[in-house]
Amino acid sequence: MATQSVQKDFSGPDWPLGLIAVATAGTPVGIMSLVDSANVNDPATITPGTSGANEYTQRCNQIVFYGVKAGASHGLQANTGNVYIMRKGVQGAGNRDDYGSCVAILFPGQAYTLVPSALTRNGFSPYRYYIDADNNGDSALVTLIIQ
Repeated sequence: MATQSVQKDFSGPDWPLGLIAVATAGTPVGIMSLVDSANVNDPATITPGTSGANEYTQRCNQIVFYGVKAGASHGLQANTGNVYIMRKGVQGAGNRDDYGSCVAILFPGQAYTLVPSALTRNGFSPYRYYIDADNNGDSALVTLIIQ
């Protein structure tokens, strides 16, 4: 399997977050897990003056998801099962069985783009979104499109 770079340059217009893998089906993984594993810049938990925290938390205009995983020797291949794009659970489990937190379903090999409503300038906090999967090891390749 190829080595994955971790892009820390979030100046845009795009920010590849990498291939986010679900190690254990039913246990959601934050899409920011590779670039900010400790969630230092998560606006829901940020503490002013935290070491390593940015002055402002990142927002994006779109989030692009691809339902793929690493190929056996190189490249990418379609997932075995579905990948679920989840909104961070406040009350529920926030996993694939928490239907009140499911934003979209990625079928194997499918692409999905999360976009704001047409006449707004609203942006998304990438810390708000997680993925979960039907099968261990299924993934999503995720890219932020920054305003």
